Amino acid sequence: MDDREKDRNEEKDRVNETAEEPTVLDVEKENGEGQPSDEKPDSKDDEYEKICYVCRRPESKAGPMITMPGGMNFCHNCMQKAFDTVTQSGLDLSQLQNMPYMNMNLSDFSNLQNLNTEIPKKNKVKKKSQEKEAKKEFSIKDIPAPHIIKSKLDQYVIGQEQAKKVIAVAVYNHYKRAFCQASSQEGTEDEVQIEKSNILMIGPTGSGKTYLVKTLAKLLDVPLAIADATTLTEAGYIGDDIESVISKLLAAADNDVERAEKGIIFIDEIDKIAKKKNTTSRDVSGESVQQELLKLLEGSQVEVPVGSNQKNALTPMTTVDTNNILFICGGAFPDLENIIKERLNQSSSMGFASELKGKYDEDPKLLSYTTTEDLRKFGMIPEFLGRLPIMVTLQALTKELMVRILTEPKNAILRQYEKLLAMDEVKLVFEDDALEWIAEEALKKETGARALRAIIENFMQDIMYEIPKDPNIGSVVITRAYLEKSGGPMIEMRG
Repeated sequence: MDDREKDRNEEKDRVNETAEEPTVLDVEKENGEGQPSDEKPDSKDDEYEKICYVCRRPESKAGPMITMPGGMNFCHNCMQKAFDTVTQSGLDLSQLQNMPYMNMNLSDFSNLQNLNTEIPKKNKVKKKSQEKEAKKEFSIKDIPAPHIIKSKLDQYVIGQEQAKKVIAVAVYNHYKRAFCQASSQEGTEDEVQIEKSNILMIGPTGSGKTYLVKTLAKLLDVPLAIADATTLTEAGYIGDDIESVISKLLAAADNDVERAEKGIIFIDEIDKIAKKKNTTSRDVSGESVQQELLKLLEGSQVEVPVGSNQKNALTPMTTVDTNNILFICGGAFPDLENIIKERLNQSSSMGFASELKGKYDEDPKLLSYTTTEDLRKFGMIPEFLGRLPIMVTLQALTKELMVRILTEPKNAILRQYEKLLAMDEVKLVFEDDALEWIAEEALKKETGARALRAIIENFMQDIMYEIPKDPNIGSVVITRAYLEKSGGPMIEMRG
């Protein structure tokens, strides 16, 4: 009996010892780990979603992510492409010295304690609310009328009335065309198909071509991309491919293909891709680029990378239809005036119907006489011009327009300086004679409205430096004598 009782007591002691020993679950609970799946994680983590380390797409678009040591996330497409590239090339990852986490012995789990398993902020992006993601039904009532678009442009752009009218009508028709395309997809087919009309803007430097389109981008709710034609080259050469123009639009639309297909693309410096004259080398940045742009302007299916401007094996590709994209091309076209004068002066200089050869030398509206033949002589191929049926010319700025640009727009240059000095509780005033002097000097520089800021920056530098020294200064009046360096500004003290 004693032996049996001893055995029973020993068994009880063993059970108590094992019960007192902490289990793995107990340790995890003490460390805050191993929580039940029903409990909600931190609310801060709910606001963010993972993004792919390669293609930079969020989890809502690329699907579930694979989290690697170090907080790097990879989508399944990029991970599969990476494995395919490695297996096809026969690359031995153990021989790569600079590749992170490739030479690490993952079988030794003690090393994993030193790794930072927290995902860095750069590899996370804030989730979009479902209210914003919900697409509104597009109706014809949402289309802004041309006079509304022009009235909004008038608040920022001075002059160029004809150009603003043409752009307002083009954008209005672009919206209606998008509405017709949406209705046709729903099943209401129509025999009449509305074709898009791309625009060619011609105007001297500083006349407001780029500023006009940038202002339009702020006023409209369509994605707009501004590209530079000087960086475009033929495929296979150093520079950007033609598809990079569509990539910028896709990025402006947050990688939403359907929204990007109803956007607007502005290609600036289009005159820089004119056909080179008297050259024996291959014209990879001139006529070749015009040939490549034909398919985009007319409408085609283009494959572009998602989340990147460069094509590689790891970047996912998507197809964008350019049939519904409105293209606006702009350029200064230097020396085009001489081509126009040569054509206009071909008439007889003798007899009753004769005209003076210097008749058009001082004509401010000389660019308004531009024809397709003049642009062909400049170096633009006829196929390219045929896909830009709407041609609008911007006139050179006059002295009166320069003065209005200084004061009238909502974002006028003088209003910007008035706001800067108002932060120091100082009132800034420009006399009318001073504004006229600034406009006259800007016309001499022949760089358009860009010269206005350069002139004002030069004369305001000393004032912006001296005013913070004396807190008793109440107002500063800029006079013509100060600008002509024959006097100083009028300064009034407080009280």
